[in-house]
Amino acid sequence: MQTLIQDQEIPWSDIEPGIQRKIMAHNDQMMLVKVNFVQGAIGTLHHHPHTQASYVSKGKFEVSISGVKKILQAGDVYFVPSHEIHGVICLEDGELIDVFNPAREDFL
Repeated sequence: MQTLIQDQEIPWSDIEPGIQRKIMAHNDQMMLVKVNFVQGAIGTLHHHPHTQASYVSKGKFEVSISGVKKILQAGDVYFVPSHEIHGVICLEDGELIDVFNPAREDFL
């Protein structure tokens, strides 16, 4: 397991139009992922058994969790309990730092 990780060593993966992701670090219990969005990109509504905490490191997003919507910008955080339906719309080019517990095996 890598413990000291440099951003430039990890390539971006295209996951949807206007959205790229980097899996920065993970073990079985936790995963940290950077997700880059261009303005207008949509992280479609979905759910999963993982608990998720997301930090808005850049930009502005409309975040929806279980039908409740709020505009979040750089410095803000949202928390998604297990199985809650959630998604985002990128209002200004931005980046999210997502933490999942346990790790998202479907990302590996």
